[in-house]
Amino acid sequence: MTGSSRSVCVYCGARQGSRAAFAAAATATGAMLARNGWQLVYGAGDVGLMGLVAQATQAQGGRTFGVIPQHLVLREVGREALDTYVVTETMHERKKVMFMNADAIVVLPGGAGSLDEFFEALTWRQLGLHAKPIFLLDVEGYWQPLVRLLGHVIDEGFAESSLQGFVTVVPDVATLEADLRAALS
Repeated sequence: MTGSSRSVCVYCGARQGSRAAFAAAATATGAMLARNGWQLVYGAGDVGLMGLVAQATQAQGGRTFGVIPQHLVLREVGREALDTYVVTETMHERKKVMFMNADAIVVLPGGAGSLDEFFEALTWRQLGLHAKPIFLLDVEGYWQPLVRLLGHVIDEGFAESSLQGFVTVVPDVATLEADLRAALS
């Protein structure tokens, strides 16, 4: 299968986190995107998991599309050596450009920024503004508290049960690859 016209937006930490498995998953995700011919769309940083995904994508000959707001260029070490490198004025612009240039969303472990990006994509999906698949890469159970929170929101009557159906939780990169192939075919 060739994915040459498909792009996958990856949200993840600007830090590597406390477990080696997070870095390994980021590297494996970047290599997997390149292997399938899918362009990486990401936050254009060269630090943390974000940097590892991009480095692995490029090391395997994959295409990269990075978007970073001006105020984070130094903090996140903007990786200018990308196929496409966009500097925006605001975080809102960054998120919009990333989202608009992707066919699917993948969320690796990350912090508040990754959660913000995830919830925005999920909310837009819930409101019917898009139908892009959203995947949580649940490295060593990292996203299980979030999955429980979504269930709690539903149980407490603040969302329909369909909310959970908008998110696919995958345990590893191999499962993510198979599910992305199905979603992007």
